[in-house]
Amino acid sequence: QVQLVEFGGGLVQAGGSLRLSCAAPITVFGIDTMAWYRQAPGKQRVLVARISSGGSTNYADSVKGRFTISRDNPKNTVALQMDSLKPDDTGVYYCNLHTVLGNDYWGQGTQVTVSS
Repeated sequence: QVQLVEFGGGLVQAGGSLRLSCAAPITVFGIDTMAWYRQAPGKQRVLVARISSGGSTNYADSVKGRFTISRDNPKNTVALQMDSLKPDDTGVYYCNLHTVLGNDYWGQGTQVTVSS
């Protein structure tokens, strides 16, 4: 079982910034996309941002211009820089890896709380 380790959640005031990081074992090969999802209380898990192995990115409309996803391929890490945070950004953030063989791996989740 592949274990992804997440760092960086916490409590921040609206307008503030947080940076989330996620690391996969370097023994995991063939990572295609890396992504961050958010699950707010009582809601479904939704995609926040995704980055391909070639560096192409896509974002949820609600975070465009405020969040930036990046990855370090040799280190198997992905990060999410979150700026100008809003209370609606509150939720548990999950890291996701999708491999070229079709496997999906998830992190344990990290809580982000934005106070108004």
